[in-house]
Amino acid sequence: MKAKGLPIVMQRLKYVTSDLVTTAIAFLLFDVARFYILHEEFLTSPSLVAYLTAPKLIWEQILIPVALLFVYWLSGYYNRPYEKSRLNEFITTFYSALFNAALIFLILLINDRGPIVSSDYLLICISFLLLLGLTYIGRLIITASTRRHAIKNNIRHNVIIVGNSFNGHDIYRKLMSAKTLMKYNVVGFIRIKQEKQNFQTGLPCWELNEIEEVCQRESIDQVILAPDNEKDSLVLEMLDRLFPLGIPIKIMPDTLSYVTSSIRMTDIMAEPFIDLTSPPLNDCSNNIKLTFDIIMSVCVLLILSPIMVALMIAVKLSSPGPVFYHQERIGKKRKPFKIYKFRSMYVDAESNGPMLSSSEDKRVTPLGKVLRKYRLDELPQFWNVLKGDMSLVGPRPERDFFIRKIIERAPYYCLVFQVKPGITSWGMVKYGYASNIDQMVNRTKFDLIYITNMSIALDIKILIYTIRTIIRGSGV
Repeated sequence: MKAKGLPIVMQRLKYVTSDLVTTAIAFLLFDVARFYILHEEFLTSPSLVAYLTAPKLIWEQILIPVALLFVYWLSGYYNRPYEKSRLNEFITTFYSALFNAALIFLILLINDRGPIVSSDYLLICISFLLLLGLTYIGRLIITASTRRHAIKNNIRHNVIIVGNSFNGHDIYRKLMSAKTLMKYNVVGFIRIKQEKQNFQTGLPCWELNEIEEVCQRESIDQVILAPDNEKDSLVLEMLDRLFPLGIPIKIMPDTLSYVTSSIRMTDIMAEPFIDLTSPPLNDCSNNIKLTFDIIMSVCVLLILSPIMVALMIAVKLSSPGPVFYHQERIGKKRKPFKIYKFRSMYVDAESNGPMLSSSEDKRVTPLGKVLRKYRLDELPQFWNVLKGDMSLVGPRPERDFFIRKIIERAPYYCLVFQVKPGITSWGMVKYGYASNIDQMVNRTKFDLIYITNMSIALDIKILIYTIRTIIRGSGV
């Protein structure tokens, strides 16, 4: 059975439902413990039933589990519902329970009373143990049930191995004997030019130029690179070709050095593999980044809406043409999207084909020069962030026309498609706008440094530098 046919949304919903139910039970038991521990000293309810049915407690029973569910989502636990390690599952649950216990303490215990007393420490421990125990049991039941179902119905990930030589067949043997939640079905191999040896397993073997067609036809879930020759060029070629298909591309960490440096490890068969299609940001940080993007975009669009309305009127009056300018750019996984800006150039500025801009560009309107100087023309891109096409911070999105020219000069550029493009970037902060291909290549190096060192702290640093650039009016 094909792994892509699995109901991922339903599996995620199982975990969400289990967490909601077990958290609600844990919080109810916590309230029972709170009644008996605090009853004589602080509580005035005559009985446990009267205490639990008080309007305030009922609202807490409804709202608190939902709030704690958001913490579970933020932890990244639901991101990969079919890629569960029992150890990682326990560790994630442990830290989520610890954070939620602290949250309950801050929301309820401190709010209800004044100074911390010894009973508070007891209640914190009780809430932590209840959340950890009940939540983990619920998750473990679902994970074990999924494992049994996968074994019973022979559900497997469809995998194709690039490399029909010793390395490829060594990985093939390991995949076949892997003790994982989801088993692996090696569909076949892809031949690489100048391989020293070729092995026969009875499985199909295709040519390298057929890989996109094979991946689509066979519903491939993962591509594993196993070249005999340690060539970055092969990896980069595979990334550029397979990114649009949205398939994870994995490789052993000791195969290559330049391409695989600081990219996130994953464990697919009790051995570490590097996922070349995922940045080093873990699931928790990735969810925090997404939440921060959404909150900041909503705030900016609401708070600056009067300024944006004024800019719309100014653009309309400054020169003939539409207020907004939209253009196709290439985003994460090489997916095209429409980027939005306030129009800063005259209409038909690119009637002779795609052109880069510069500080002395005569195609830019007088108002456009001001907008670009303070980067006000990019304010509509916060809508792109809300749509999910972009992030606040990420590599600058480019057009396919220029991407092809950059890749000719710098094949490693395709690594930027691991992440969403951003309104601002480390390249824009450290280098600025590019007026030719050479400058675009040089700026790309800063974006790759960002991807290698991605973190929430670095995003905040880049945003601070961007704000400074805007205030100084040095956007161009």
